[in-house]
Amino acid sequence: MTLSEREQHLTFDWRLLLSAVAIALLGILTMSTFGAGESLASRQLVWLALGIGVYIVAASLDMRFIRGMPVVMAAYGCAFVLLVALLFFAEPVMGARAWFTFGPVSFQPADFAKLALVALLAKYLSRRHIEIQNVRHILVSGVYALALTLLVLVEPDLGTALILGALWLGMMLISGISKKHLAFLAAIFVVAIAGLWFEGLQEYQRERILAFVNPAGDIQGAGYNAYQARIAIGSGQLFGKGIGYGTQSKLRFLPEYQTDFIFAAFAEEWGFVGVVFLLLLYGLLLWRLGQIARIASTNFDAFFTLGVLILFAAHVTIHAGINVGLLPVTGTTIPFMSSGGSHLVMEFLALGIVTSLARFGRGAPRTSAVENEYLGG
Repeated sequence: MTLSEREQHLTFDWRLLLSAVAIALLGILTMSTFGAGESLASRQLVWLALGIGVYIVAASLDMRFIRGMPVVMAAYGCAFVLLVALLFFAEPVMGARAWFTFGPVSFQPADFAKLALVALLAKYLSRRHIEIQNVRHILVSGVYALALTLLVLVEPDLGTALILGALWLGMMLISGISKKHLAFLAAIFVVAIAGLWFEGLQEYQRERILAFVNPAGDIQGAGYNAYQARIAIGSGQLFGKGIGYGTQSKLRFLPEYQTDFIFAAFAEEWGFVGVVFLLLLYGLLLWRLGQIARIASTNFDAFFTLGVLILFAAHVTIHAGINVGLLPVTGTTIPFMSSGGSHLVMEFLALGIVTSLARFGRGAPRTSAVENEYLGG
């Protein structure tokens, strides 16, 4: 039996699972205070165990049923309803209605909405990728993405809105749109940014963007987080200060060091060498997703896997860009590493679905667009 044949009989994709678990453990080490103060590390270990369990279940089951249009639309509709419900029933946390809280557990519907949008766009593009040169399909898919994005903006959650926009744009680019339509998208983007600036953004969000343009203008105010993040990263130097010895994070000069700025906290303790190692782990994860998409048996499977890849890549790029001062502070997590349960479980669920689609689809040739529509792929 060859290596590729042996891989076809594996229930789990160990390269995906182990790289994700390794990143999660690095995050837990970074947020741990080792008894010196309050830490979310112990709770995150529980979420990690739950996430691994979700991956195992999803990878073991035949998830090809998600190719069906009724399933995809039900997931999208559920995400839409949950985001609407947030605006009426969720209690504000740090100024945003982004979480449903059930005792000690919080759930952020936007995490589910991202995965639902990946599935919807994968379905839409798998059935119409040959006709994607028709601008109507770009507009229709854009409306689906825009509906969720606007609901997230109202919370307000600019970071998640950017992720949803990047996800839609990335999937449009891999679908093979023309240069003319790409220029059209660029024009829409400029108009949308102008509209957001004057009507969509809260005052504190505009202040953060202005602080990004002129970081020294308000170090004690809107520019404080970004300034402290750059100090933390720079102080890590080559080999870092050591695990648990990050002064900027552990002494709370760096806010939200367990979530929005965990990359900076990690860089302070692990240094440049540690950051390179972390990025290599992310690179392995994304490379494996790309490899799975390349040999996918249906167009839906390929687009879904690439959508997960784009989602993770957008999170890593935006989160790291914010932490090093290349992007305005918007408040985004980094996959598998930031503290939080709902995003971690959804990330492992996404990997489990990808693994299941690859496992149960092996041996079947890539279907055509007509066959995809007939088979639900």
